[in-house]
Amino acid sequence: MLDDSDDGARVGVWVAVGLIAFLLFGLIGGLALRQMHKPAPAAAVVADEALFIDGALVGERVAVIYFGVGESQLDGQAQATLQGAVAVLAAGNRRVLISGFHDASGGAALNAELAKARALMVRDWLRGQGHDPARLALRKPETTVGDGNDAEARRVEIWLVD
Repeated sequence: MLDDSDDGARVGVWVAVGLIAFLLFGLIGGLALRQMHKPAPAAAVVADEALFIDGALVGERVAVIYFGVGESQLDGQAQATLQGAVAVLAAGNRRVLISGFHDASGGAALNAELAKARALMVRDWLRGQGHDPARLALRKPETTVGDGNDAEARRVEIWLVD
């Protein structure tokens, strides 16, 4: 294709091949680094699973946070409720128990995961406000039974326990 008298074209071809190889290796290396630094959500869920405890709700109920249907994000009203509880939680050295609830309708596993996600959201918000993570405990999700009030089924309670 190239003869001996066309050295300029030969250099140009090798520079183009080198540039393409450099870009290709850079792209592959960048994707590999990005994948290595991506958090593993499954590992985080497994680690948080060990933090859920069983036990009766005995103590002083400090706050009740309500969520929308199928939601686990804190809205403005929920954050206002939490803000009101911050002073009470900071006043003592008692342990804080966060408990998520769900109703019996729908899939039990999906409802339990949603109740966990809500409790974790409240816990993370409290951590973000400077509360000692060692004082924050999570209770296993509980199914709400009783008067059938749907809002009561979509709640997280915060308790001060001994």
